[in-house]
Amino acid sequence: MTNQTFEQLKKTYESGRTRPLAWRRAQLNALRRLVTENRDAFVSSAMADLGKPAAETVLMELNLVAGEAQFVRNRLSLWTARHPKAMHWMLQPAAGWTIAEPKGVVLIISPWNYPVLLALEPMADALAAGNAVCLKPSELSPNTSKLLAELVPQYLDSEAVRVVEGGPKETGELLKCPFNHIFYTGGGHVGKIVMRAAAEHLTPVTLELGGKSPCFVDRTADINVAARRIAWGKFTNAGQTCVAPDYVLATPDVAEALAERIAVAITEFYGEDPKASPDFGRIINDRHFERLCKLLPVGTVPPEEPSSPLVQVASAVGAAMDMVGRRFNAVTTGRGGAGEMADSANNAAKPTAGSNMAAADDGATASAAVEPSEIHKVPGVFDLAGRIVCGGKVDRAARYIAPTVLYGTSPDAPVMKEEIFGPILPILVVEDAESAIRFINKRSRPLAAYVFSRDHEVRLTFERQTSSGALGYSLPLGHLLSSRLPFGGVGASGIGTYHGKAGFLTFSHVKTVVTKPQFPDTLRLVYPPFNEAKAKLFDIIAKFS
Repeated sequence: MTNQTFEQLKKTYESGRTRPLAWRRAQLNALRRLVTENRDAFVSSAMADLGKPAAETVLMELNLVAGEAQFVRNRLSLWTARHPKAMHWMLQPAAGWTIAEPKGVVLIISPWNYPVLLALEPMADALAAGNAVCLKPSELSPNTSKLLAELVPQYLDSEAVRVVEGGPKETGELLKCPFNHIFYTGGGHVGKIVMRAAAEHLTPVTLELGGKSPCFVDRTADINVAARRIAWGKFTNAGQTCVAPDYVLATPDVAEALAERIAVAITEFYGEDPKASPDFGRIINDRHFERLCKLLPVGTVPPEEPSSPLVQVASAVGAAMDMVGRRFNAVTTGRGGAGEMADSANNAAKPTAGSNMAAADDGATASAAVEPSEIHKVPGVFDLAGRIVCGGKVDRAARYIAPTVLYGTSPDAPVMKEEIFGPILPILVVEDAESAIRFINKRSRPLAAYVFSRDHEVRLTFERQTSSGALGYSLPLGHLLSSRLPFGGVGASGIGTYHGKAGFLTFSHVKTVVTKPQFPDTLRLVYPPFNEAKAKLFDIIAKFS
C-alpha cells in the first residue's frame, strides 16, 4: 500500500501537475480552509489525544498553520522568480541566474505533541515549493491522525497529497521508498533510523529533534516577568513542547526567589488545583507518564497498588533504600574527599544517557556529572532531583502530572539525564553566567536556549559562546511562532530549518542557470592549443582577477 502511494505521487509529480503557481496557490488556500472550517473538530481531536485546551489548539496550532499558508502564498511570485547573478568578467558577454524548482515527492513524518501544526505547517512549505506530499501522522495521537486522513483528501488534490496512517511498520515501509526529501519531527533515536534509511537512496533530510533547552536567569532580570514567561513557555501543552525551557540555571542571589515566583505564576495561570483547570493538558500516554514519574524525587509518586502484602513490604523497603542511597550519594558528593573521587571515577567510566549524543555532536564531555564547582549544592536538599517547590501531584488514571518546580537539582539527577518533555522544571543554582555557559557547552547543543538578563555583556557572551538552534532573550517559544524566522536545530538537536522562506528553500532545489551568446565566441581565447601568446594573455588576466 505504501509503495502504491509513493508511485501514485511520483506519477502525479512527473506529470507536471504540481509545478504551476496557480496549483500551488489553490492548495495553500485549501489548506487554510481545512483548518479554519474544521476548527471544532481539531479542538476535539486534540482534547481526546492530549487533553489539550481549546485555546492552545487554536492559538498554537490552527492559527499558525493558517498564517504560514497565507505567508508563503503571498510571496510565491517573488521566491519562484529568476534571481539574476553577476557573471565573471572573463566570460562576458554572459548572464546567470538561480531559480527554485521542486524537489519532487516528499515525505513528512509528524509527531504527536503538536499533531496539527507539525503535520500541516511543513506541508504548507512543501506545497508552496511545488512538491507532491506524503504525510505520515503519529499513531500516538490517533484521533488527530484519523481526522487528517479524512479531511486532507476533501480539501487538497488527492492525487498529489496523500496521508498514510499506521505505526512503525508503515513508517518503515515508507522509508524504503526513494523519496526526494524526508522531513521528520521527533526524537533523536528515530531520527537516526530515518537518516540511515534516507542514506540508502541518498535522500536529503530535515530532522527537527529536540534536547535539553537551558534557561539562564541572573539578578538583573525582572523576576516577576521572568517567572511568568518561563512558566508559560514550560507548562504550555503540559511541557510537551520541543523548545520549552527544559531546566533553569539561576544565580544564587535569585534562584530560590525565582522558584517561588514561578510557583506563584503557576497558580495565577492554572489556579490552586491545576488538575481542575481547563487550560492545563495531560500526558500523551501511560509510557510517557511513568517515565516522567521516575524523574521526580523519591517517594513523590505512590507506587501502583501492589498485588499482595509481601509485594507491598518489598516496595516500601526498595523505596526507602533508594532514598537512602540518593541522600548518601548527595552528601558524599557535596563533602568531597575519597567519596567524591570514587564517584568521579565511576562517572567517568560509565556513559550517561546523553553521552552518545554529546560525543557525536561536538566532542563535548560525555558525563553529566562533571561540574561540582559550577553548580551550587543547596543546603537541606538531599534528593538529587531537588526539593519540590510546587506540584508533585499525579493521577495515573487521568495521566495528570501537576506543574512541578524542583529547586536545588543536582546535575547527576535522572531529571538532568534526558529531555524532560513534561511539566517538571528543575532549577539548578549556578555561580554566574560564565559557569552557566560552561555547563551548557559540556552538553549536546540544544534546540533553543533562553537568557533572562538585562546585562548587555551577559547577553552578548551567550550569543557568541553558546550554540543552539535559537537563542531567546527574555522570550521562550518566540521563534516558534514566526514565519519570518527559520526554525531548526544544530548538532544533536536537528538538521535543517523551515518556516516561511527557509521552509520553501528546504523543499526546493535552487538551480543555477548560465547563458552566453554563440557570437562573438570569446571563449576561443582559452581553447587549446596553448601557445606563448595565450600564456601572456593568461598572465594578464591573472593580474586583474
